[in-house]
Amino acid sequence: MSSSKATPPHPAADVTEHVGYRLKRAHSALRGALDAALREHGMSVPQYSCLEVLALRPGLSNAELARATFVTRQSMNLVLRGLQEAGLATRPDVVDHGRARPVRLTDAGERRLRSAQESVYAVEARMVAGVPAGRLAALLEDLDAIVDALDG
Repeated sequence: MSSSKATPPHPAADVTEHVGYRLKRAHSALRGALDAALREHGMSVPQYSCLEVLALRPGLSNAELARATFVTRQSMNLVLRGLQEAGLATRPDVVDHGRARPVRLTDAGERRLRSAQESVYAVEARMVAGVPAGRLAALLEDLDAIVDALDG
């Protein structure tokens, strides 16, 4: 076993000053706030995310929804089952061709989404209130650059 220490990717006194640590901390704070806000609407974050994506892009398949909401296909199956049982989403039992069954919001799903959006948007407003005026656009660009660097 080597006793030499790995060189940090940027100057930092310890791991709590690393970008990855700060991103995870921000994600954890956001997730906790969203969990609390959505609990009042009887929804989980994955369920809400699914409703948001379906409102924007109706007719997606389970696999497409999973990718768009950052969960596994198996997890999306559970999310969709819950949404269907609650009458918030629908998908046909069979399709004319292929295996993908397109998912759509029901009227009740659209109403639940609109109701929950106010709470979710209030969380986001609290979050971005911590960003100095005029820096939000740069923050969004920086986050996109991080994703591009990791995906590329």
